[in-house]
Amino acid sequence: MRAIVVGAGIGGLAATLSLRRAGCEVTLVEQTPRFTDVGAGIQLAPNATRVLRRLSLLDTVAAQAARPAHVSFHTWSDGTEICRYALGREAEEEFGAPYLTVHRADLHGALAGAVPSESVRLNTTVVGIDQDDRSAHVTTASGERLVADLVVAADGIRSGARQWLFGEDEAVFSGTAAYRALLPADEVSDLDLPQLAAWLGPDRHFVHYWVRRGELLNVVAVFSTQAAAQESWTAKAEPGEQLHAFAGWDPRVRTILERAGQVFRYGIHTRTPLKRWNLGRVTLLGDSAHAMVPFQAQGAAQAILDAAVLGDVLTGATPSDVPDALDRYVRRRLAGATSMQARSAQAGSEFHLPDGPEAQARNARMAAHATEHRFLPQATVWRTNVVGGRQKR
Repeated sequence: MRAIVVGAGIGGLAATLSLRRAGCEVTLVEQTPRFTDVGAGIQLAPNATRVLRRLSLLDTVAAQAARPAHVSFHTWSDGTEICRYALGREAEEEFGAPYLTVHRADLHGALAGAVPSESVRLNTTVVGIDQDDRSAHVTTASGERLVADLVVAADGIRSGARQWLFGEDEAVFSGTAAYRALLPADEVSDLDLPQLAAWLGPDRHFVHYWVRRGELLNVVAVFSTQAAAQESWTAKAEPGEQLHAFAGWDPRVRTILERAGQVFRYGIHTRTPLKRWNLGRVTLLGDSAHAMVPFQAQGAAQAILDAAVLGDVLTGATPSDVPDALDRYVRRRLAGATSMQARSAQAGSEFHLPDGPEAQARNARMAAHATEHRFLPQATVWRTNVVGGRQKR
């Protein structure tokens, strides 16, 4: 079985490894000339780290990660704790896999390091995907035509493949953007920060957690805006812009933003949910299929789950089985990913309520839930486990 994966992000790399594990010969096509150390923090819940274990990469990723013992939520103005949920050892014992916070580059590097170099074609831009009854074809900018039994389009939120398959369909600006920064631990050691925390305020929320074995603090300061912002890991914010946006917030938040140095400004985009991701021998995966706002910390996890299910349905398949196998992949993943898109958007609305009765009611609901449950509301999806040809929860 021959497969071509388009896009070497988290989803594309995980798909490549899952397909190789299923017995496929995989060519991974990536337009950038080299892998670079871009991005910031990613949270990996047990549904994602369980897949990393199946790919024999959990130990590698965990060695570069942090393991927060809990997550806490705070009021924006004075940092009063609203509620707290268990992570750490309790979550690992309950869900059978750890909750990790990692630098994206460390996760990407672990995945990329497991893919044989001869399977990767860098500096190769895909300009078209087509197919017939027997095979799928990828056309590159140089005019080369690659042939395989299936094509997996993991080409990100600006997916060209999505348009080739289903017509004009652009990424949608979410109405939110984020300031992002990474701070060395010794620059914030005097602040007595929670390990993983979110401050909730009117039209804004602020998240921080440790990555790279606790050596760096990842900071994400999200704000609502009507002005569409660029979706970029490298777009720089104006000096002091973040302090103006978070004026009056808890002193610890302000201090972190003040000490952050270079801050990046990232526009958060989504994709409209689709009724299907596949057509014949071609399928979407990850952000190309279901890009979501990051307010449930499940974007990367959902792409990794896509990859696991894709490998599962193709294990033992023959070339003639591919269209049916891709139908099964989509049936097993689409509803869950679409639900997570909606839950993530709803979480953003809840986080950004104005001061007053609505925010007070939200805080009361959160505190009540935490009193009755050890784990976050979204922990209901952490049990997702792809084994033996079916998806268990």
